[in-house]
Amino acid sequence: MKPNQMLTITSLLLIALAIAHLAQDVAYGYEPGNINNLLVVPIAVVWLYGTLMLAGRRTGYIITLLFSLFSLVVPLVHAQGKGFGVASRMAHTTGHFFFVYSLLLIGILGVFSAILCVRGLWSLPWRRRG
Repeated sequence: MKPNQMLTITSLLLIALAIAHLAQDVAYGYEPGNINNLLVVPIAVVWLYGTLMLAGRRTGYIITLLFSLFSLVVPLVHAQGKGFGVASRMAHTTGHFFFVYSLLLIGILGVFSAILCVRGLWSLPWRRRG
């Protein structure tokens, strides 16, 4: 599989998991379910545009790299005691497995997408031929 295809697939999975995770945060009461949550719509659109329409271009790699690195904040915040592990307030609820599973996948896919972006940027020609 080509690296650009892998990057597209991992980025789409990462976007879907990030949105599912935000929905879980609202459902479990970690985030208030208000109009501020709609900020995810333009963010996801820019991320999708960079992933799908700008694939293989420098701007697409940069957009995807920034959002991939930003997605690493999600597992880090939750690993510091907000919903992660046995000591959390939702440790014995029915949705805790998918909550933790999505956090781990967000971390894994965020790092992998960032690596693929750096690799893609590295392989691009940096000077215009004239």
